[in-house]
Amino acid sequence: MGEKPRWLRPHGSPWRRGASRTIYENPWIGVTEYAVTAPTGAPATYGLVRFKNFAVAVLPLHDNGDTVLVGQHRFPLAEYSWEIPEGGGPLDADPLESARRELAEETGLQAADWREVLRAQLSNSVSDERAFGYLALGLSEAANPAGHDDTEDIRVERVPFREALAAALAGDIEDILTVAMLLKASHMAREGLLPPDLAKAMMG
Repeated sequence: MGEKPRWLRPHGSPWRRGASRTIYENPWIGVTEYAVTAPTGAPATYGLVRFKNFAVAVLPLHDNGDTVLVGQHRFPLAEYSWEIPEGGGPLDADPLESARRELAEETGLQAADWREVLRAQLSNSVSDERAFGYLALGLSEAANPAGHDDTEDIRVERVPFREALAAALAGDIEDILTVAMLLKASHMAREGLLPPDLAKAMMG
């Protein structure tokens, strides 16, 4: 890919961590408070939300250009959210295997062709959560989908890709991984990075 542009290189000094203490812990996250030295040299206190799982996001693409979205009520913002299939997987596990599981659990689908197309840092000012995004092609019904857990009330909708993209661009879909994956897939379709028939079906 060649040498990176000069402006992409880090500048200055990194944060330096000192003493720390755990404020809160559960099976999914921990909150740690650190005494730190900022890149400017100023002392500070920093609260870090540590995630015990990677986030995974899957954009399923049917041969006719449809995708699959799931709708559910989300607790933190007390709002209803339309999203691509998403979830988490242990830090010591292959994120792709976690993505396969999430697709089957949330949609009842499996894919013959998986492509990692996105890596992202989510809310990197307060958390260390990282995400992996996959395109799932060659879809079929999963042999033995595990189903949702006992806190999930999920609605599954198969919709044309261009409608999902339009909803994201209009602000009707706000989940950032969903928005990012729809935009990435749109870019790939326009740049010839997807099978031509699929790209044509997606973009109409």
